Amino acid sequence: MIPIKDNIRPRRFPLVNKTLIGINVLVFMYQVLLSSQEVQELVFTFGVVPRHLTTLTPGDLILEGFAPLLPLFTATFLHGGWLHLVGNMLYLWVFGDNIEDCLGPLKYLLVYLIMGIVGHFSHILFDPLSSVPLIGASGAIAGVLGAYLILYPWAKVLTLLPLGIFFTFVEIPAVIFLFLWFFIQLASGVAELVMSPEMQVIAWWAHVGGFISGMILGAYIKRRKLCQ
Repeated sequence: MIPIKDNIRPRRFPLVNKTLIGINVLVFMYQVLLSSQEVQELVFTFGVVPRHLTTLTPGDLILEGFAPLLPLFTATFLHGGWLHLVGNMLYLWVFGDNIEDCLGPLKYLLVYLIMGIVGHFSHILFDPLSSVPLIGASGAIAGVLGAYLILYPWAKVLTLLPLGIFFTFVEIPAVIFLFLWFFIQLASGVAELVMSPEMQVIAWWAHVGGFISGMILGAYIKRRKLCQ
């Protein structure tokens, strides 16, 4: 399922959401200019390597400050390929503007980064000793989707659906679209955990953790009536 647009127009220009998309694209363009060796160094330096974090000691933090924790932020702006980037940015484009419209730009930026960190930690929880770097905005964007599910469940999402060799456009209620998306992430995470627990190729649990954090955020916003 490929989301094209929703039917809820934001009341103001989504400056932060579009800026986040722009930063992700610019960082990826920078990655494209690097050699394979330089890309590997970049990813291992600024991506989240679970083993590096789970083996940290208080002494390491005293000596190095918060530098070892920096990848929890920077990994959100790195991507592993064009499909990874385009897929993430499309979802952020469709769903992020309404969450920013609800929260306001500064709060939206803050919760976006926090949900990204929650997604990283969710992945680490299921693969704590992995030496494979985790990169991508998927955890943060999953949080946006979770919040959208709670705040705009009956919005209509224009969706491109593959039907064999043909494609068709269908309007799907957000509650159905996002529930199916979450179910796929959860089922894929469980399947990968059962079949190959020693190596997680895709960070499904970052998606799951980010989505749940977004749902919690959405429920809090709704209860407190915090939409501006």
